[in-house]
Amino acid sequence: MGERAKVSRANVMPLIGAHVLPESTVYTDEAPVYMALGKKGYQHRRVHHKAKVYVDGDVHTNTIEGFWSLFKNGLRGVYHSVSAKHLQDYANEYSFRYNHRDDVIAMFETVSTRVKAVRAGQYGEYSPLGS
Repeated sequence: MGERAKVSRANVMPLIGAHVLPESTVYTDEAPVYMALGKKGYQHRRVHHKAKVYVDGDVHTNTIEGFWSLFKNGLRGVYHSVSAKHLQDYANEYSFRYNHRDDVIAMFETVSTRVKAVRAGQYGEYSPLGS
């Protein structure tokens, strides 16, 4: 899949601070990079995968692991490769799909209701597609 960033407390904690609301509950495995979460004001719950504990009551990382599996398989199977420039767009697409996977309304209908009535383009404003 390409280059992997080195995972360390020095590069993970600033990302958590920038993207996770203070006092949120953060669920992780036992990796040492997450040890400072409690000291930073987060509720930190973890499971100990090395001890073969994958669920402890309502504490687990199965949801995010399932999402990453779908995301990575989707990239390999549909897009084959992506550049760092567009990676966030692919992540946004798969996040939207994942968050709406149980919707009663079809995915296309959900997306089409969110399309603006008029769209701006290089040469001015256009009517919606299909009208």
